Amino acid sequence: MTQRVDLATVMDRLAVDAVITGYAVAVDDGDWAAYRALFTRGGRADYRSAGGIEAPAAEVAEWLAETMKMFPVRQHLIVNRRITLEDLGGSPGDRAEVLADFVNPMRLTDPADTSTAPNFAAGGRYTFALDRSYDGWLLRRVTVHERWRHFTPAGPTTAHG
Repeated sequence: MTQRVDLATVMDRLAVDAVITGYAVAVDDGDWAAYRALFTRGGRADYRSAGGIEAPAAEVAEWLAETMKMFPVRQHLIVNRRITLEDLGGSPGDRAEVLADFVNPMRLTDPADTSTAPNFAAGGRYTFALDRSYDGWLLRRVTVHERWRHFTPAGPTTAHG
């Protein structure tokens, strides 16, 4: 590989990583316009393993906007990102895939409870498929592979001692 190809690969990896971070921030901030803007025209998302839907990104954004009202406190931590860039015989291609683990602590809405501590958490792995576009890297597909979830009901805590 030449230095120019190496530099292009590094730049692509950074750009792809920025899209994944943008995805987490858009969901956590409830910025559904930003969420939609991360996807290609035909982009889709699949949340079925987490009890959700599989549909075009715009439809999923509407579903998320309603669903996330139940979780006023949320934080997607997307880690262990394994980025694979398409290799066209030594030249960079226009497709990428990312496998990344996630932990997602959230707080369920309860008007009687003013705590912001999470009482619901889920974890698993995302598969992100991306395409290079004129405007940069965009998501073609997002698939959630939820592997576990934990719920702690809100209620009084007692001290032991």
